[in-house]
Formats: sequence, structure tokens, C-alpha cells
Amino acid sequence: MPEGPELHLASHFVNEACRGLVFGGCVEKSSVSRNPEVPFESSAYCIAASARGKELRLTLSPLPGAQPPQEPLALVFRFGMSGSFQLAPGDALPPHAHLRFYTAPPGPRLALCFVDIRRFGRWDLGGKWQPGRGPCVLLEYELFRENVLRNLADKAFDRPICEALLDQRFFNGIGNYLRAEILFRLRIPPFEKARTVLEALQQRRPSPELPQSPELTLSQKIRAKLQNPDLLELCHSVPKEVVQLGGKGYGPESGEEDFAAFRAWLRCYGVPGMSSLQDRQGRTIWFQGDPGPLAPKGRKSRQKKSKATRPSPEDRAENPPPPIKAPSRTRRAWRDPPEKTATQQPEGTSPQQDPEAPTVPEKGRRKGQRATPGGLSSAPASGEGRGTTDTGSSGEDGMAVQDPMDKGGGEAVGAARPGSLR
Repeated sequence: MPEGPELHLASHFVNEACRGLVFGGCVEKSSVSRNPEVPFESSAYCIAASARGKELRLTLSPLPGAQPPQEPLALVFRFGMSGSFQLAPGDALPPHAHLRFYTAPPGPRLALCFVDIRRFGRWDLGGKWQPGRGPCVLLEYELFRENVLRNLADKAFDRPICEALLDQRFFNGIGNYLRAEILFRLRIPPFEKARTVLEALQQRRPSPELPQSPELTLSQKIRAKLQNPDLLELCHSVPKEVVQLGGKGYGPESGEEDFAAFRAWLRCYGVPGMSSLQDRQGRTIWFQGDPGPLAPKGRKSRQKKSKATRPSPEDRAENPPPPIKAPSRTRRAWRDPPEKTATQQPEGTSPQQDPEAPTVPEKGRRKGQRATPGGLSSAPASGEGRGTTDTGSSGEDGMAVQDPMDKGGGEAVGAARPGSLR
């Protein structure tokens, strides 16, 4: 799921891709999107982007002399599970391009597209950041730190630190992979109480100041600060590292060069040898060592296996699994299969499972065979040809603002409600 760094990288992409381009005409929305229409039309306008936390603002500004006369219009996007911006030829739009801004002639017609495969992303007209979100961890560090430490009495900090870090009222821009990386670097158990972790920081110097020991030189003070960051400082510096990597940041697509640097940067999230647990919202947190005193009861942590321990395709080819034998059918079933009816139950069910299933007449039943409920004849008592049945085992937030749908690095558990802080 896109987090703060991905929104900032997306704003950089839009500004670079649209530099020097002139857009024109109407803004086009896909018919399947439930987001609002964009009532904007201009013969010539430019596009600029900015980001704050997990939101991106797109501003459409008419050029001098453009017709019809139009005021600038701003839209605020939240990317949901899979949102992104792409610039594509106007006659070869990418799939799932739910909002399109076309360039004006002359020159090849291009389209800046908001692409969202899973359609959890949203845009709102007016350009205002969503109310209730806290200061951005990337761009408003001092305000962010003050907002957290001033509100430690809030019940949000009664929860485990891994859950509190997804509360966008206080940690605007932090998501599932960032919380894992931040806690891992400080060796903080993810299910330690958030207030316990953060109260100690109230006595610590704010980030802009350096250690005040007069015995230290300036370079030593800077080195000490960089070597001993606290949790709130890492909430600022770790996302900044992702932005400095460039590319697109987080992405589950395997084999794409854009994500190679990001995957190499990860130390904990989804890394072989790390353990994982689901928090109370069903989102997977990755960690190493003790999960902490507030870990969910009755849930066992799973450990990510390294690729070296998994059988390779060659191994599977050399040692294929034994063939699965199909259940044999009874002699009577081969000779006299029951007739199908329009309401016949699905394969694998039985009259006991489906009491409304139509019964089969007992006429023609072999002598000596027992009738089963519903009139179906049973298999021979000797067990010859008896079939078996295998049953498998199953196996970006609101004002209380959890980052949504983040099961195991970006699996959706349901659509985000409009107005919730994702």
C-alpha cells in the first residue's frame, strides 16, 4: 500500500512529467469509478502536484487567455491500496486509468492518468487536506513531534506501539512497512504499550537541537545525534531514506527494476528470518525477537523462510509429488449413475449437508444394501471401491485512524469508507 514516501515520489513524478506540457479540454473519468466528476474544462492549463502525509494535491491552473475563463481547481488524492500516476499516449491508455488529463495540440496527445487497479483510491474536489490528519512526518517534523508528545494521554496510546503508528492523527504518512522498519531499528517489541515507549521522549531534546554537553565538539554532537535517533526522529528520517532512493518506493510487483533498490533497502518487512503477527486490525507486523506484552493471545508468530530453504523449480521437477488418486466409484455408480436434476446439489455436498436436496427414489436398490438418508444407496460393506472425501483446512484509519486494508503488506480487507483517514 502506498505510504508517505510513495505519495511524495508520485508528486515529484507528476511535476517532472508535466513540466513544459500544456493540457486542454475536459477531465475524463472512467465509467466504473465511484469518485466524483471533475467539472473542469480549459483550452490550455498546466498541472502541478504537492504531497502531505498520505495525500497528494493536484492543481489545474488555466494559462493566460485560456477559454472558457476558469479559476484554478485543486483535487486531493488518497491512493488506497494501488493508486499511482502514469503519463501515457492518449491512444494507449493503461488499464484501470480512472481519471485522465489530456494534453492540448499541437504535438502528440498524451494523458496523465490516475491508475488504480483495486479502486480503493479516492479524490476530493476543493484541494483541502483531509481534516483530522496530523502534521506530515516528512515535511512538518517539529509540528509532528509536538503533536505526538502533547497528546500522549489520548487513548490511542493505550494500544501497542505497532498499532499506534498507523494512527494518522499522529503519524500522518506512516504505514505498514515503515512501522516495521522503524521498530526494528530500535529493537522495540511491536506489542509494547505505545505510551510506555513514547513517554521517555518527553524528557529528550527536540530534534533540531544537538546534545548540550559542553565537552563535545560540534562534530561529536552531530555524530552522537545521528547514531542515537529516537522513535519520532526515525519516523522522519526513515521515510526520507525511501524518498532519496528515487523510483516508486514500495511495490509488490516482482521483477520490476524500479523496486530493486527499495527491496535491497528493507531490513525487516517481509525479509527472510523475520517473524510476523497480525495486530487487532488484522494487519501483519514484521519483527524480530519478542513481540511484547500486548501481543494477541492465541496467535503464533510466523517466520519468513529464506528462498534457500524452499524447493526450487528444478527440485520440484526432479522430485515430483506422488500422483493423487481419484476416488474410485462403486460398481453400481459405474453401471447406473443417478440422473441429474435441475436442482442437484453441487459436487462434494451430501444430503446431510443440504437438507433441501431432492431425494433419489429407492426403486431398484440392491438387496442387502442399506438405504442412506435421502434414499441414496451406500457403498459395499466390504469397502471395495469406497470413495473418500478430503476436507482442506483454511488455512493509508478513521479518526481513530488506522491505515486500512493492510494485511501482510498491502492485502485489502475491505473498501475504505469515504471520509476515513487512510
